[in-house]
Amino acid sequence: MFESIGLRSDAARLYRAILDNPKYGVDQLGELLGWSPEQVRGVLDELAELSLVRPSWEQPETLLAVNPAVGFSSLLAREEQELLRRQQELAANRRAVMELIEQHSRQRHLHHPEVEHLAGLDEVRLRIEELAAACEAELMAFAPRGAQSREAMEASRPLDQAILRRGVLVRTVYVQSIYNDSLTLEYAQWLSEAGALVRTYGALSQRLLIYDREAALVPVDPDEESSGALLVRGTGIVNALCEHFEAVWDKSAELSLSHPRRRGGDDLTPQQMAVLRLLADGHTDETIARRLGVSLRTTRRITAELMQMLGARSRFQAGVRAVERGILRSESDRPDEDEQAAETSPSGTRGRPLGPGASPSPGVT
Repeated sequence: MFESIGLRSDAARLYRAILDNPKYGVDQLGELLGWSPEQVRGVLDELAELSLVRPSWEQPETLLAVNPAVGFSSLLAREEQELLRRQQELAANRRAVMELIEQHSRQRHLHHPEVEHLAGLDEVRLRIEELAAACEAELMAFAPRGAQSREAMEASRPLDQAILRRGVLVRTVYVQSIYNDSLTLEYAQWLSEAGALVRTYGALSQRLLIYDREAALVPVDPDEESSGALLVRGTGIVNALCEHFEAVWDKSAELSLSHPRRRGGDDLTPQQMAVLRLLADGHTDETIARRLGVSLRTTRRITAELMQMLGARSRFQAGVRAVERGILRSESDRPDEDEQAAETSPSGTRGRPLGPGASPSPGVT
């Protein structure tokens, strides 16, 4: 208990023994504590250095315990002085660190006033940590690739926890295919339970992170993570990205605890509907796989299933028959691509907020 003010446990025991038995000598104290006379004398020296014992005026060879109100007051005063010194040092260090941060920030803005290229995954990760730590009000995120790696989720969990504990409003949109990956779905549910607002959307073109509506991170090449990212700070560009996020958010669906159910149109799943629409728009299998966050093999399997289901021999014929059956609307009647993707949501709802137990997802994975 008293170690922080320099009094070891053995010394505290001996001090208490002397207070309770002021007439005991070295031998009696040793017998009481189970110590040798040499050990008693060694600890007495410690107490003398701390001014907790003093020689008797009547018997100089006898040491008496100093009143705790006197002895401990000096120890506490010494510790308070040391604590004040450390606090002053800490305050000086904090000022120096803040000056360094401000200087670094000014230099960075001078060289990159609006757009900064972050080369490589390490630099992107470091900047995400900086932006997450500085985020004060809101974080918006797109997570487009469906299944996330275990390593990425483990690395992001501390950032997610920290930003949520600070009360930052965080919204994340995952692609609907996370329902096919149990680990990613569990992580999204954990984010929701931790206080994140999590929704799903049919297809997302690329990853997006927006911090406090002031800075945004977008990949240089959505298909190649090693190409790095662009950190954008210009108000006009960031505002446009915020509007894009809000448009997708309004059309997205709340995270469901179960796999999305099948819906109309020949009993197609939301994922099959998304593939069919993208096929009808002329996208390649590679593009569809990236937009839906699934593998190329999965995309080709779904395409083959759709063609067989519709009795089509080509992609074009599959699109024609889908319109004829009313599964897809004709080109003149179809909404924009964002609205189409939203219809592939698991619950078929649009932009409903989560209930009282729901929450935001930092989405820094």
